[in-house]
Amino acid sequence: MASGKQRATDVELEEEEGDQFITQEDILDEIPDDGDVPMEEDDDEEGEDTVGDLQEGSSGNVDDMSLQHFEEHTASVFAVAVHPTQPLAASGGEDDLGYIWDITDGEVIAKLTGHSDSVTNTAWSTDGEMIATGGMDGKVRVWRRVGKDNFNTWEFLTELDGPDEVMFLRWHPKGNALLAGSNDSTLWLWQLPSGKTLQVFAGHIGPVNCGDFTPDGKRIVSADQEGNLIYWDPRNPAPIFKLGPNDARFSLDGITSLAVNPASTLAVVGGAAGGVRVVSLSKGEIVSTLGGHTEGESIEAIVFVDLAGSGSTGPGVVVTGATDGKACIWDLTTMRLRATLTHDDAITTLLAHPAPKSYLLISGSADKTLRTWDARNGTLLRKHTGHRDAILGASLGLDGSVIVSAGDDGVCMVFTTEAEEE
Repeated sequence: MASGKQRATDVELEEEEGDQFITQEDILDEIPDDGDVPMEEDDDEEGEDTVGDLQEGSSGNVDDMSLQHFEEHTASVFAVAVHPTQPLAASGGEDDLGYIWDITDGEVIAKLTGHSDSVTNTAWSTDGEMIATGGMDGKVRVWRRVGKDNFNTWEFLTELDGPDEVMFLRWHPKGNALLAGSNDSTLWLWQLPSGKTLQVFAGHIGPVNCGDFTPDGKRIVSADQEGNLIYWDPRNPAPIFKLGPNDARFSLDGITSLAVNPASTLAVVGGAAGGVRVVSLSKGEIVSTLGGHTEGESIEAIVFVDLAGSGSTGPGVVVTGATDGKACIWDLTTMRLRATLTHDDAITTLLAHPAPKSYLLISGSADKTLRTWDARNGTLLRKHTGHRDAILGASLGLDGSVIVSAGDDGVCMVFTTEAEEE
């Protein structure tokens, strides 16, 4: 079942928010890959290794650096999410099951049943009182906490009707509204705990691969497999604007990932052929085209990092990760490449550490490792090994002190993000 190693510390998760509108950046040039050289001089912290100075151990032995395992799944684990404040993780897998489990000892808290196909998404509500699972069977199922004294008892709340295969789940950052993208080109918004359908957004023409609320909670951004990006008001089923492949500058051969900057003013979208576009949400216009990745290699993950701890001001710094094994760090104020980080295989997930260490970046890869980086200068601080197959997902918890990973080997692992000692 599970193997106990070390108990994690339960601390509160810190949140940042704010409103800011960008100054228009009329940059429409193709920005090439500047190479794998970090550009910044603003930091004096050093790690064990530098960018690209990475080597795998022998294929026969894997150095298990995890603090804890969770091995209840009987097939690949596709999704994992750590509770906002508690030492709990929710995972979903190819075995059609979800679990809530304790990341300190690997014990099962609740078994999340009812799916008839793979559970590909798990997501906690912002207040941590509900957990949603989404599957290839088109079901979205929601559980809620029972009582107020502890987080050890959970009950089934409702199954939400509507979508076909669920592509993603996102909770509203400030309320109990749940967003889901579907394989049938629809986007759904529900109110919880009532389960009432608030909106069904139509306008996509292919599977809605990715989407999210803007950090200020006022808008929704979604994108589909046919290369369309749509900006929505949650209260109105009609798009505010739509960009698609009919605009040659926006052609991405299908959109695979997106992220919105903390100021809720820019969206960065990545495509199946390696292209990246920066879009002004206030104007509905393309601001920039970013290079850096190998042509034909899909952009699998995008995340914003707060290098200076300044919160939600300015365009921000974004990281794009692709199947070419590169994570490119871009300064959107100058539209310049700061650094390129490398894995030995496709990057599958990127995570931004919360304040006060908001300069930390975690990457997960098909090379079976996760890595913690100082995104200010591209220094590798820690390499996390233990999985015997690709990392399919990951989540930060306990104020960013731990990473919980989901593997194609059917195992979830818990790692510390603290830098290795000299």
